[in-house]
Amino acid sequence: MTELSRPGTATSLPDYAAEQRRHQRVRATLLGRYMLADRREYPCQTVDMSPGGVRLTCAVIGALGERVVLYLEQIGRLEGMIVRHPPRGFAMRINATPRKRDKIASQLMWLANRESLGLPEGRTNERLVPNQPGVTLRLESGRFIAARIIDISMSGVALATATSPPIGTHIMVGSTPGRVVRYFEGGIGAQFMLPISPDRFHEGITL
Repeated sequence: MTELSRPGTATSLPDYAAEQRRHQRVRATLLGRYMLADRREYPCQTVDMSPGGVRLTCAVIGALGERVVLYLEQIGRLEGMIVRHPPRGFAMRINATPRKRDKIASQLMWLANRESLGLPEGRTNERLVPNQPGVTLRLESGRFIAARIIDISMSGVALATATSPPIGTHIMVGSTPGRVVRYFEGGIGAQFMLPISPDRFHEGITL
């Protein structure tokens, strides 16, 4: 494994350009986690994606040709290989059956349409209600407010609260950083800055 390359540098396997030509790439910002060959997990965020590949922003990269297991919100689990080192991350070629690629294409089309039409955030992720739903929010101003978790996914949380900070406001949900992304009657929806690790995602979770 190598640490992040110097800004402005980019290396790649020879067939990556051919993959880019075969599949239309969609700009998509999705949170995720990935595992390299050493079986350690790291957080990431997508830059763009196609049914054949995905470009990620992340802090730790692997070697060209290294196997990657990737989990993305609203997409799910993907496997593939590192094929390029763009600045601030890596690009991965997705290994998938034709049926799986068709499913990814449909998911990307839905995401692109949701973005362009301003549709509300999808709720395709598994959600649960924690055993201890009470939580304290800390606003950017330093103010603390009480809230109750309505439900939670690996990428975000719905909160019942009497206070509605502006959309885009960064908040701390307990000790978990996030930002306000939507309103609903009696509360707010917040997206986590990094997705929750699968081993923490259960009814006993404490944010």
